[in-house]
Amino acid sequence: MRVFDFDHAIVREPSRSVIDGLRSDQNAIPDYDGVVREHSTYIAALRVAGLAVDVLPPLEPYPDSMFVEDPALVFPEAAILLRPGASSRLGETDEMRPVLKRHFQTVIELEGIQFVDGGDILVTPQAVMIGLSARTCAVGAEALSRVLADVGRAARTVPVPEDMLHLKSCAALLDEETLLTTARMERTGLFAGFRMIIVPDDESVAANAIRINDTVFIGDRYERTLELLAQEGFHVVPLPVTEIAKLDAGLSCMSLRWRAK
Repeated sequence: MRVFDFDHAIVREPSRSVIDGLRSDQNAIPDYDGVVREHSTYIAALRVAGLAVDVLPPLEPYPDSMFVEDPALVFPEAAILLRPGASSRLGETDEMRPVLKRHFQTVIELEGIQFVDGGDILVTPQAVMIGLSARTCAVGAEALSRVLADVGRAARTVPVPEDMLHLKSCAALLDEETLLTTARMERTGLFAGFRMIIVPDDESVAANAIRINDTVFIGDRYERTLELLAQEGFHVVPLPVTEIAKLDAGLSCMSLRWRAK
């Protein structure tokens, strides 16, 4: 089974408070109706790709709660409840706990000061890469590495450039040996051993793509990257992300994906 082979997903509908979500540009206020349309298109695309999707209701107290990948990490053998690095998001873990227990026999939790955002976790065939960022601390990365070892997964901790929100803001696994990333990330040497496809400098956000089964999903605004991936032989499906991008978010963070054992 490839690490991007999935048949299940969990998503959460955006709350009306999503317009107050965390973002670097406070002047870029997302349109609620636009976010809902983009999110609905995303859910439909997951289903077309072959996934059974558990759609959770919105959580008004948590503007960022549609980004379900940050408070949890899932594998066929277990789910891990994380602790998001933004204090306003810590309550999302409690909301996710009963959901995960419906789907997984084993649910493991980080605790205390062990902060990890799921956006900093890149699962590759060789190892689970854990990015150290403003949202994921060294103590959290070490604790997660121990948990992953207990479920039979190797882990590798890597630094994230200071101006990057998450590791997956600038990296996506395209196949078992290929990453989509930026020229800057290529120069860090973090992804040595992978074949790398570099997005154009003016489309750096396009590196937050997502591979699901035999399809690569990418934001529809990134035309040059879309052409590049098509030329490389990938089956690419563009999805709208105009409003979601205003929340410093992309396609990977809106779902938890796994293949049932």
